[in-house]
Amino acid sequence: MRPGAALRIPFLARLRVGRKLMLLVLLPVTGMLAFTVFGAVTQWHDAQTMRDFRTATALSFRTTALTDAIARERIAAVKARLRPGAATLKERSGAEHATDHALNAALLGASRWTGPPDVPGRLDARNRQLHALRLQSGTGSLTAPQLAAQYDTIEDDLLELAATLESGRPTRTSGQAADAHIALLNAIEAAERERTELAVLFDTPDAPHATATDRWSALEEALLDDFDRTAPAALKGRLYVVLLQHPGLVVRQTRETLADPPSRLNSWPTYPSWLTVSTQRIEALRVIQHQAAAGLGRGAARDLDTARAREARDLAVSLAVLAAVTVLALTLRLSITRPLSEVSAGAHALAEGDLSYDIRYAGRDELGAVADTFRELRVTTERLAGEINTMNTAIDDNRLGHRADVAAFEGTWAQLLGGMNGTMAAFAAADGRRDKAEQELASIFHLSLDLLCIAGLDGYFKRVNPAFERTLGHSADALLSRPWLEFVHPEDRARTRAVLDRLASGVELAEFENRFVRDDGTERWLQWSARPVTGEGLIYAAARDVTESRRAAREQTALRRVATLVARGVPPHEIFSEVADQVGKVLSSGSAAVLRYGADGAATVLGSARGPATSAETAAAAAVSAEVARTARPARVGRSVGAPIVVDDRLWGAVVAAAAGTEPLPPGTESRLADFTELVATALANADSRDQLTASRARVVAAGDASRRRIERDLHDGVQQRLVSLQLDLRMAQSMLDEQPEELAEQLDHIAKGLDDTFADLLQIARGIHPAILSKGGLGPALRALARRSAVPVELDLRLPAGRLPEWIEVAVYYVTSECLTNAVKHARASFVAVSARVEDDVLEVTIADDGVGGADLGHGSGLIGLVDRVEAIGGKLHVGSPPGEGTTLTVRLPLPRTEG
Repeated sequence: MRPGAALRIPFLARLRVGRKLMLLVLLPVTGMLAFTVFGAVTQWHDAQTMRDFRTATALSFRTTALTDAIARERIAAVKARLRPGAATLKERSGAEHATDHALNAALLGASRWTGPPDVPGRLDARNRQLHALRLQSGTGSLTAPQLAAQYDTIEDDLLELAATLESGRPTRTSGQAADAHIALLNAIEAAERERTELAVLFDTPDAPHATATDRWSALEEALLDDFDRTAPAALKGRLYVVLLQHPGLVVRQTRETLADPPSRLNSWPTYPSWLTVSTQRIEALRVIQHQAAAGLGRGAARDLDTARAREARDLAVSLAVLAAVTVLALTLRLSITRPLSEVSAGAHALAEGDLSYDIRYAGRDELGAVADTFRELRVTTERLAGEINTMNTAIDDNRLGHRADVAAFEGTWAQLLGGMNGTMAAFAAADGRRDKAEQELASIFHLSLDLLCIAGLDGYFKRVNPAFERTLGHSADALLSRPWLEFVHPEDRARTRAVLDRLASGVELAEFENRFVRDDGTERWLQWSARPVTGEGLIYAAARDVTESRRAAREQTALRRVATLVARGVPPHEIFSEVADQVGKVLSSGSAAVLRYGADGAATVLGSARGPATSAETAAAAAVSAEVARTARPARVGRSVGAPIVVDDRLWGAVVAAAAGTEPLPPGTESRLADFTELVATALANADSRDQLTASRARVVAAGDASRRRIERDLHDGVQQRLVSLQLDLRMAQSMLDEQPEELAEQLDHIAKGLDDTFADLLQIARGIHPAILSKGGLGPALRALARRSAVPVELDLRLPAGRLPEWIEVAVYYVTSECLTNAVKHARASFVAVSARVEDDVLEVTIADDGVGGADLGHGSGLIGLVDRVEAIGGKLHVGSPPGEGTTLTVRLPLPRTEG
């Protein structure tokens, strides 16, 4: 301040402390008044939420009443379809009237509903769908399962609508009651569907049915577990009584009987008895559901009444507090001026360094003295603050070598700065050790091939290493931003949550396995080891990806099963069916089949598993089979995948699998199926080869028998008859010696000619058994002789060794060529045939190609099958390519015996 300048006093400094206090009190009073208004608005909003929830629950109860009516109509319609009659038709009509009544009641209640979801629209849509279904049911165009499935669709939508209406949950109690109610509704629906499905089964137990109904019982059990977690104790007790009563025990026994594959039909319940006990059990569950609904309704009304009472009470309390604060402010105005003189005396003591507050106040009241005292401390405080700020800046910049100037201060301030310098030195030493430890830990954390993480007990990852991102495909940001249970497979979440609860309770070490879902939808099995630090609210865990080892173990089990069946020599169709079943288990698919391709590319089903396929699945399987046949590579069409079976470098067949539900098989299934198919290809080929070998042996025996019969017939009908005739002629000639000597010479000429003809017949038979030219000249001259005798032109390209080939090989090639030339004339209607033969790498390869009509198939015609038997009997391979309209090419590869050098 300049000397002689007048001191400018602000306006407020001219007021007395009492008046300033009144002005100061107005601020909290105004704030409290605003808080009171805000609280009243909040309470009104809460009450409105309670009213909306009560209205939604009332509409949900009408919707659930409609679901009960539709469930009764469904079973009545199924009974009428299974066993038509006056009683069942009357029951169905009554159920339809009850459903219409419940639907009208629901529509009436929904007419006043204005919030989401669109309840009137959805109820009207279900009404139209229900009437359309009744028309189809009346015509009898739907089977019982199809009829039940149509009703199931309507039930699913209504149950979802009820769950949506009850999802408001303004309080924890109402939320638990709503969860219990919805869980019991869904459990009853699961029991209803089980009753319908088993009614169809027990109506015609001898008909082929899939008895794997455990999915409904498992779903019902899971839903009842949800109900057990959220329902009141009284309702839990009633549920246990219902489950342990006679109908509940009979239903459980029925499930166990159906789950046992060796169970016989005579141990199954009858159609009427099943309907009786299942109906009794479901009706008992409905009683509990009505009680749960009543409890939910009472809870909603109670919550609304509580909210209204709380609104009134809070408003009254707020007004009372406001009045009390006002009275207290008036009282403080009278009492606050007296202690100010004592505060002024204490300020002189603070000037010695006890406190460093500074205030810029120049009023003429009692607080002016306090301001003068504090002003003396300002310079010292500013210097000390400057030193502290400089040290804080050094800490922020990681300049831990900085030290404060302790010598510029005295007393407590010097001691304070000296302590800060010591703390800074300790920080510097600790920071060096921490940096080293963090570098070592970071190296291990980032380089580890196992999955390492730090998770909080709040359910979120705090830190993950790069192995997490590589294994699960999710980025680190995605893993840290969502609850980690969302990445766990839905079927493993309950079990994983139980492990998390154990860790939160302080269990030292937990080891478990679960499945995580990658970003592409595939599953990965992780083996975990975790340790909690409850004091910090953290869990340190390490995981190892064991997906491939589990998958390999499952595939090895399947391969051992197939190999065992092959080794035991079971029929091929059983092996093929077992392969299909194992493929379904390995891939967790709905159906699977083993196919064999014919020469025309058509696929024949050799074995299938996992239940009958729908028409859509059959069409998808056919499309996949055609794609595999075209590309000889794994393929996917819709919800079906297929992989080729390659045996001896040729496409033998395919394995096709289809998804069980509406979702397609996960990505990568084609490669998994291809890997497994490659492993079982040898087993399939062995089984098929054993079957073909058995058939080949039978054909060889039959061919040998036929050849012996032909030779016997030729000898009997030809040579034997001629010899008998010549014997008679000789006796006649003998009788002519005395009586007719002039005719004897003529008779002897006749006998000589007969002997010549008989010799020619024997020679012809001998040549039919084995060609003489083949024995004398070898394979080349024999093939040239066949070409000369052929009815169509034959072009020969023979590159054979100079010496003779083994006799069995020459005979096989001769007869294969002879049969092919005969087929080219008789069946292929060819105009030209090319025959080539060459030896390369100790293998004789013979190719016979014609320009005929094609379409030859090894599976039809004994001629080609005989050639295959002859060639494979000496260790060779025969392949036929005969596209329709493009001629036929037959290739024979025969191994030659190695000659010792």
